[in-house]
Amino acid sequence: MASSSSYEKYDIRKRNPNPKVAALLVIDMQNYFSSIAQPILQNLLTTIRLCRRASIPVIFTRHSHKSPSDYGMLDEWWRGDLIFDGTPESHLMPELNPDAQDHVVHKNTYSAFRNTRLQEYLQERGVEELIVTGVMTNLCCETTAREAFVRGFRVFFSTDATGTSDPELHEATLKNLAYGFAYLVDCNRLEGGLFPNQQLT
Repeated sequence: MASSSSYEKYDIRKRNPNPKVAALLVIDMQNYFSSIAQPILQNLLTTIRLCRRASIPVIFTRHSHKSPSDYGMLDEWWRGDLIFDGTPESHLMPELNPDAQDHVVHKNTYSAFRNTRLQEYLQERGVEELIVTGVMTNLCCETTAREAFVRGFRVFFSTDATGTSDPELHEATLKNLAYGFAYLVDCNRLEGGLFPNQQLT
């Protein structure tokens, strides 16, 4: 997990999300990834609370496979270690406690846009900006952030509410995305941008 001081060296562009056109994307916070997700969980819950307070819609993704027809390259790459639909590992972590109005996107590859209706869902609601959080920083989070950018969305990438298996991989993603795809934010910057001169309750 990166602190603000560690990512500032990559932080070449600064901007705050516009709550009127933003959505929060919480990627793959499932039981399968609990060991990676636990260290960022409190920061993620803080980010969710901030976005709810700013009336920013929250969208969860859930990665799973239903049959060999949707395995794609992941089966070969991860040597059969996949998340299968309907298993406890495929469920969202109970700490997230999604609200009834939250949208859940079911996906079967790194990008939350591929083989889903995420883009249509966002466009129908006038969303122009995405705040990306969740796991894994360098796989599903990074791939989704890059694809969001090339599809025309302004991307904000959380440095302290994303996580992965290796700090170097986390840092590499932050460096790459800050260079060409996303504005970097953390809980403090998000709170300051959404609620100037206020404190999170």
